[in-house]
Amino acid sequence: MGHPTKRILIADDHESVLRGVRAMLEAHPGWEVCGEAVNGYEAITKAIELRPDLIILDVAMPRVDGLQAANEISKLLPGVQIVLHTMYGARVVLEAHKHGIFRVVEKAKSGALVSAVQELLNTNAEQPNSREFTARSGSDATNQNQG
Repeated sequence: MGHPTKRILIADDHESVLRGVRAMLEAHPGWEVCGEAVNGYEAITKAIELRPDLIILDVAMPRVDGLQAANEISKLLPGVQIVLHTMYGARVVLEAHKHGIFRVVEKAKSGALVSAVQELLNTNAEQPNSREFTARSGSDATNQNQG
């Protein structure tokens, strides 16, 4: 019997980014995008409603930004893994850690996002209470994404 499907919520205020991230994630067997949000407030409400295994948040979103949303989500759903998908990269790493974010991935490095999601979901399956934070530039993952 295979592993259960991993459910992922994505939040970004740009529809083109949402579509691209959804397509990238759904191409991976065993992953399902269970919902999308276009602002931080919606990300919080959908996280509570949908209870995903992992959430991908943009930093710069209207109403509530990604850092504030991550802070609220990590309080309400302490077991959920959160990835910050951002153009701001290293500038938000230290701040991200304070808000319950597990990984920061730059938007310019799309292969790194899939690698981060895969690693976190696999870690979560092995150690459900793990709250390890890492930030990577994504250069180690670019060779894995050929296409």
